[in-house]
Amino acid sequence: MMPLASAVTTGFLTSFALILAIGAQNAFVLKQGIARSHVFWVCLTCAVSDALLITAGVAGFGILVSQYPSLPRIMSLGGAAFLTFYGLTRFVAAYRGSDQMSLSAKPSSLGATIGICLALTWLNPHVYLDTLGLVGAVSTQYIEHMQKVAFGVGAVGASFVFFFALGYGARVLAPIMQTPRTWKILDVLIGLLMWFLAFGLLTG
Repeated sequence: MMPLASAVTTGFLTSFALILAIGAQNAFVLKQGIARSHVFWVCLTCAVSDALLITAGVAGFGILVSQYPSLPRIMSLGGAAFLTFYGLTRFVAAYRGSDQMSLSAKPSSLGATIGICLALTWLNPHVYLDTLGLVGAVSTQYIEHMQKVAFGVGAVGASFVFFFALGYGARVLAPIMQTPRTWKILDVLIGLLMWFLAFGLLTG
């Protein structure tokens, strides 16, 4: 029998590796962390969302995608539309320089911030592929209930560790983000990333 510690470690490393790549969700968390705006709630929203999806994947609901073949395409179109729109808002912000005072000006409301965070999370088809699909698939190697639970705990733990480390670790970049130019560069880079991800969804 595989020890529970091994299952926890496997779950942690699997989940951490999947969310490590910079994506729409991670870029948003990074930006909020730099601006020190609603960091705790943004990190918590991302981590809890991942926890719900990982739990569903480990519990076996990943088969939903195979039962509804058209679902991935619908998710891709919706996600691409949102990423395109959000990317456009970043280009507009860069052009107007509207983010340059983010470190000192009044931040966006908590509700608006969480709304964007939820959209970037739940409208991203790759999130479902990673959590319901890949994490769920890896968990099938564990037959015993406690091992499967341990794997899920490890996977969920990785999500909490990653997002809170990213959100609060981004603060070290704050000193170099005090000028309009650096904020414009960040917004342009995030906008390009959003459009690149949207293109990938439409052509993948």
